[in-house]
Amino acid sequence: MKIHEYQAKQIFAKYGIPVPKGGVASTPAEAKGIAKELGGPVVIKAQVYAGGRGKGGGIKTARNLDEVERFASEIIGMRLVTRQTGKEGVPVDKVLVEEAMEIARELYLGIVVDTGRRMPVIMASEAGGMDIEEVAAKTPEKILKVHVDPIAWFQPYQGRRLAFGLNMGPDQIRPMGQLIANLFRAFKEQDASLAEINPLVVTKDGRLLALDAKLSFDDNAIFRHKDYEGMRDPAQEDKLDLEAARNNISYIRLDGSVGCMVNGAGLAMATMDIIKLTGGEPANFLDVGGGASDEQVIKAFNIMLSDPKVKAVLVNIFGGILRCDIVARGLVAVSKEREIKVPLVVRMRGTNVDDGKRLLAESGLPVTLAGDLKEAAEKVVAAARSVK
Repeated sequence: MKIHEYQAKQIFAKYGIPVPKGGVASTPAEAKGIAKELGGPVVIKAQVYAGGRGKGGGIKTARNLDEVERFASEIIGMRLVTRQTGKEGVPVDKVLVEEAMEIARELYLGIVVDTGRRMPVIMASEAGGMDIEEVAAKTPEKILKVHVDPIAWFQPYQGRRLAFGLNMGPDQIRPMGQLIANLFRAFKEQDASLAEINPLVVTKDGRLLALDAKLSFDDNAIFRHKDYEGMRDPAQEDKLDLEAARNNISYIRLDGSVGCMVNGAGLAMATMDIIKLTGGEPANFLDVGGGASDEQVIKAFNIMLSDPKVKAVLVNIFGGILRCDIVARGLVAVSKEREIKVPLVVRMRGTNVDDGKRLLAESGLPVTLAGDLKEAAEKVVAAARSVK
């Protein structure tokens, strides 16, 4: 789960991470009022779940109140298009108005979970203000990494090591070490999957400030944080993703044309891989789970078909707890609710597979059955290509 920059900064501030003074506004008049209280130049920043806002016109510096009102009116209500949003962009309903800073240096600081080593990793770089992916690709030597043992947790010497590696001045080693410690504490206690400051700036008067802030929460830990639901902004999230989440269906929309409905995350990943190897592009990750009911299968199939990019569908089921006949009944039920206009390829193995195939055959659905996964991928990719 993602949250806005202003929300992340509110959490950072509670953990002693210094952030610029500012406030959030939904109208140009509110933005002007905040700027008047702050005094001096301010930065107006679109609040969206995406990076690259500056390049898309979502961040502007205003030198006076007239510019504040004008820039806020231009940003609020726009659909911001960045490298991370795709061509359709995302709506901007709020802006963060905060004091403009005189910057001496821009740094990067972030924490994620290194799944390979099964522990958090703190990353820091002197190449702040840039996409960390670009830095990693072109100049990986500029990224410092410190892994944090999940038993010993963060130790002060690790913060000092990163501070020295960032070439901080003698008076900044201790504050930087403390800031890193505070960020890690926020990452741990808030059950975050990402905590990032880019840029973390050193001002001309020597202060450290989180000029930007990103926090993403682990969806599996949200039950421990009842306040998170109120922080969610549905306008920034994909409607189909939200519908899937409400029905406990693991679904992520992608950019391809082959819809996939699978039971089991591992099988879903393998299905997506073989679609790509066959020359196609998956339109989604969809795991209905091992114990899905008829209703969940119907919901999952409807969600997938609601994506206009889907040109063909592959249903790949290995029957275990989720029996093949349950999936077949779900597909038949969907066909009675709506016309299935895209080619449908089904590969089934496991519990009640014969019953499942019989139900599909008797339904009259234009289903293409496949004997194995390779054959299923070849058929569905060919079918997607044939649809104009």
